[in-house]
Amino acid sequence: MKSPFQVLLNLFPRPFLIQISLLLRPLLVFAYKGKTYKDPIDGKTFSKFLPYGYEKQRPNVLSPSTLSLERHRLLWLYLQQTDFFTLPQKVLHFAPEQAFYKRFKNLKNLEYITTDLNSPIADVKADICDLPFQTNSFDTIICNHVLEHIKDDEKAMKELYRILKPGGMAILQIPQDLSRAATFEDDSIVDQKERAKIFGQYDHLRIYGRDFFDKLRSIGFDVEEVDLTSELRDSEIDYYRLAKGEIIPVCFKHA
Repeated sequence: MKSPFQVLLNLFPRPFLIQISLLLRPLLVFAYKGKTYKDPIDGKTFSKFLPYGYEKQRPNVLSPSTLSLERHRLLWLYLQQTDFFTLPQKVLHFAPEQAFYKRFKNLKNLEYITTDLNSPIADVKADICDLPFQTNSFDTIICNHVLEHIKDDEKAMKELYRILKPGGMAILQIPQDLSRAATFEDDSIVDQKERAKIFGQYDHLRIYGRDFFDKLRSIGFDVEEVDLTSELRDSEIDYYRLAKGEIIPVCFKHA
């Protein structure tokens, strides 16, 4: 039997659910108050996090305050180890997440631009495969769980490489199954329920395997496969509710 959270995720469009969750957030923060787990993005602690997932629901992963998931908290912790919060830079953020949007926008060191084809909060409405930005435009690109939605992901990667400045950094997180050597795709599966069952979400086009990193390298990126969780104790991984072993693809363009 599906939980109420799964029913909501499958019944209503994501933008609507985001708006509702923002209204309910103060109640969630109060209902889940405690000291067991911590969201590093805002520093708040809770007795537990909420479950999340379209098909296979993951328990205790959705922060009541920032609405962040494991990947968001992992990225935040990684960025804290870089000069992202201090060095003046021009940043392009695809499909900006609520957990980051206002925080990044308020950083005085960033010239912060957001883009997406559909997001109501994106500054620039654009197709990731045909971006309206000049070559060598951005110091940093953040593209978190977008490429799995794109039919021609190789073309999208080439566009990301084109607009990144030499010496710039692109963080290109994706859903990953590192037990797979090769990325799995099957366009013959058209039923949304079946796609959700196989790919984890009805609008995902593939499950990325270990070859994802080499595909980025073939585009021209220098790729660092960052396993931040390997630097943390198990107790810390649990405290922040991270996915142990998740790799952050940190990509650089030759200077």
